[in-house]
Amino acid sequence: MTQTHVLLPDPKGLARGAAILHAGGLVALPTETVYGLAADATNDRAVASIFEAKGRPRFNPLIVHLEGLASVRRYAHLTPLAARLAAAFWPGPLTLVLPLRDGSALSPLVTAGLDSVAIRVPADPTARAFLKAFGGPIAAPSANPSGKISPVSAQHVLDGLAGRIDAVIDAGACAVGLESTIVDATTAQPRLLRAGGLAVEDIEQALGEPLLPPADRTITAPGQLASHYAPRGHLRLNASAPMPGEVWVGFGPCPGARLSLSPSGDLTEAAARLFHALHDADALAGAQGAIAFAPIPDKGLGRAINDRLRRAAAPR
Repeated sequence: MTQTHVLLPDPKGLARGAAILHAGGLVALPTETVYGLAADATNDRAVASIFEAKGRPRFNPLIVHLEGLASVRRYAHLTPLAARLAAAFWPGPLTLVLPLRDGSALSPLVTAGLDSVAIRVPADPTARAFLKAFGGPIAAPSANPSGKISPVSAQHVLDGLAGRIDAVIDAGACAVGLESTIVDATTAQPRLLRAGGLAVEDIEQALGEPLLPPADRTITAPGQLASHYAPRGHLRLNASAPMPGEVWVGFGPCPGARLSLSPSGDLTEAAARLFHALHDADALAGAQGAIAFAPIPDKGLGRAINDRLRRAAAPR
């Protein structure tokens, strides 16, 4: 078993983390969305060890994190649509699926053999400083066992992956707390692949056109598996009150709720609290317990929250 070190987000900690990546190791990295499990995206063996640590299906692609547009152009073709989206929302919680550039040097494990690649330019200061310290492309899915609740703190990472990875950089809780929104920008028509930390309505307003839904059930980007983010016990959605033995997670006024995504009914607060609440409810309910979530409005960030909850509740 590997000893997992906790690193500070200071120059010494970032330099040590970068050295671990250059040596082919794995480092859990804080971003504004969730903690990512980082590896050198050009190192086949290092990328393979991401799948091994997470128990992740090989057909599910990974997101490549880069420092800026100059780096993006080394690995992908920036379509006119992608350039508009990048100008509006990067750095930030938006991932763009782009045509893969020939000879990009990215490991084919990153793209799952596809001719496209999912890329994000994060806004989190620690993530950006780490990318600069490393000096190359970083593959980083969420730093949790595959299918389990995404981590929004260093402790969440350790709870799931301690002994399987080399280090975690502890920079506190993630500001957004929800994975990035993913848009297919390989053509002229924008297509939503995953709702996330950037509201769909904001993207549509910036583009002046609606996003198309996914074309089929083919896995073309991360986060498209039907069952994902799962707690150990049963999860019930749209619950106006708890059933006996359930841990009830409220939204808005919910007298008697054990936990709450947002007592005031604020969707931004709820998004930031979602995975914290899932982790806490999972601990309260136990392996054989049950969790119930109050209804969440299916608008703005509520669409992403409901997407995650449906996947968490899916049969597995």
